[in-house]
Amino acid sequence: MVEAFCSHTLVSNLGLYLAAVLIWGSTWLAITFQLGKVPPEVSVAYRFALASVLLFGWCSVRRLSLAFSWRDHLWMALEGLLLFGLNYVCVYLAEGQISSGLVAVVFSLMVFLNIIGTRAFFGTPVKPATVVGAACGIGGVILIFMPEIGRAPDHGRPLLGLAYAIIATFSASLGNLVAARNHRRGLPVIQINTFGMMYGALFVALYAWVAGRSFVFNGSMGYLLSLGYLALFGSIFAFGAYLTLIGRIGADRAGYTAAAIPIVALMFSTAFEGLRWQFFTVVGITLCVAGNVLVLRRRKATAPS
Repeated sequence: MVEAFCSHTLVSNLGLYLAAVLIWGSTWLAITFQLGKVPPEVSVAYRFALASVLLFGWCSVRRLSLAFSWRDHLWMALEGLLLFGLNYVCVYLAEGQISSGLVAVVFSLMVFLNIIGTRAFFGTPVKPATVVGAACGIGGVILIFMPEIGRAPDHGRPLLGLAYAIIATFSASLGNLVAARNHRRGLPVIQINTFGMMYGALFVALYAWVAGRSFVFNGSMGYLLSLGYLALFGSIFAFGAYLTLIGRIGADRAGYTAAAIPIVALMFSTAFEGLRWQFFTVVGITLCVAGNVLVLRRRKATAPS
């Protein structure tokens, strides 16, 4: 399954990058089917609990070792809390207060946070091309969603939504750094995700219980299909590809997906929601593509295969 896809030598870094971007870009549309009857936090808990169960089943079928030290479990729990728990809860809460476009713009700042974080914690050199590419990507996302950013909200508290979005971005970036650390320690991606998503689901479920959220379930076809898609593709395959990519090229360059994902989401919105393109849309996409080329182009001599 995902193990064979992510670890196969024929899968290039570009293939892993595209898999993460294309899948996560489509999850923006899938998430809309999760909103409504079920509280957002509960839906997040359902999503990662289901993904974890599927991964435990896969590990059992493939007889993958699930024996880790208590220290490894602490690090996997931290990754689960940051990457699969706090990150997603804050994203959902932010979208309840401000537009998803503005959340996407704030989240694109993870590109710079990852660059700073890998420099601070791992001593990774900061390449000028990466910084310029990140700036192009963030600038492109801002241009694309500029009409939505300037639109006055009909409801909600913008400052609170912005705070949630910033917390989500920092949480995701820190989760990336923990994932990079776990990969450097030789922990296998599949097992990391299995336990990380389990811990993330538990943390979110605990938060939902403390916050008094109702653990209801929506049996509609739209909810069930979107939940299955988000658990299998949006969680297992996308995170498998992304965390493998972090191990290969580093969290700084892999984190550029945060600037590319909104572009794919824009394509899905155009196809299924009738979004109309404007001048800023074209310019923004052009900047994002240019940023992709700068950040992801092959490094001389030391480029990973």
